[in-house]
This record gives sequence, structure tokens and C-alpha cells, in this order.
Amino acid sequence: MEKQGLQVAIDGPASAGKSTVAKIVAQRFHYIYCDTGAMYRAITWKVLQAGVALTDETAVKALLDQITIRFEPGTPVQKVFVDDTEVTLAIRQPDVTNSVSAVSALPAVRSELTERQRQIAEAGGIVMDGRDIGSTVLPHAEVKIFLVASVDERAQRRLKDNAAKGITTPLATLKHEIEERDRKDSTRKVSPLTQAADAIRLDTTSMSIEQVADKIAEIIKEKESH
Repeated sequence: MEKQGLQVAIDGPASAGKSTVAKIVAQRFHYIYCDTGAMYRAITWKVLQAGVALTDETAVKALLDQITIRFEPGTPVQKVFVDDTEVTLAIRQPDVTNSVSAVSALPAVRSELTERQRQIAEAGGIVMDGRDIGSTVLPHAEVKIFLVASVDERAQRRLKDNAAKGITTPLATLKHEIEERDRKDSTRKVSPLTQAADAIRLDTTSMSIEQVADKIAEIIKEKESH
């Protein structure tokens, strides 16, 4: 298959700005944007709807095998569907946010979604964000970025995002949830949150989203020119 552009992997902890930046970069280069986090959130939503235990790997995998997760263009965010049900807002609710680490730690779930993500990325011309894209999902990606930011900064960002979606959660709760998510993601046995050896680390604490996008765009253009 002829490649239509580069594979761009953007990793980092919760609320480091990955998805927002990835969307901007994808638009600039006319690349596809694949929100891997939304895929894990979608199966988590389905698990909660079905009343299946978060740690019941066999039951969760059986559910995943039965569903299609797809994206459609939307404004201001792309829409997420589980089969024919739109779950764009539902997968951002606190119940899903606080359960997704448990579901995404299940080896069978990671294996299946990793395979789906690799198929999406095969032709290139893609920006994919998550926690293990550069290290596991797309280990041969031409561009690998690892975004970090302080917990305080990430909690403030989550507070703003939630407010825009009509979700009210105290700042102190958000800080605790982010710290807990970092711990779970970094210590899980399968594909933990880790910086790939050849990834470029960007601390976004004092950078605007546009500044981060500009920096990543520079890196992509440099790779494209070689």
C-alpha cells in the first residue's frame, strides 16, 4: 500500500493537550485524526451500559467483538459512534473517565484496539494520540511526540473542558483524578504510559495550544523534507 503521508504519534498523560493539538496538526496537514482514547472510552461506555464488571476480561472482550467504533466529522469536535449510537458527550462523563483505566488495562482489549488502530494508520497521513502510540501501537512512526505538563496545569485545562461540556467537578477532585490516572496508566502491565526512546519531549505547561501545534508542525515539515 502506498503511503499518503507520515505517521505522527502524540503521547502523554491525561489532559496534556494531546487530542486538541492532534486535531489541529491533522487539519493543517490534511491528515486523518485518530482519537485512540475515545476508542477506549467507547468500549468503557458500552461495558458500563451492559453492567459488565470492568475487570471481567472475557466479557469485556466479547462486548468489544460485537461493536463497531467509528468517527465522523463534527463541529466543534468529531463525533464518536458505538454502532449507530452517538456517544460523543457520553464518553466524556465522569463515570467513563474514572473507569477507562481499568478497561484499557485489560490485555485482550488493548490487543484488539491496537490492531484496529494499526489498520487505520497503515496508509500513513495520520495523527494518532494516546499513551502508548509511539512505544507500542506505531513503533515505526516517523514523528513521535511526548507531551507533558504539570498536574496543576492539567487540572485547570480539564476544569475548562468540563465547563464547556456542562460538567461540574471541583478542581481538587480533578487534580486527584489526574494523579490517580497517571499512576494507573504508568504502572499497568500491558503497554504502560511511557516515553518512546526516540520521541521528542515537549513540556506544554507554559505553552498555548497554538504554540504546541506550531512546534509539532515544524518537526513534521522537517521530516517531510528528508
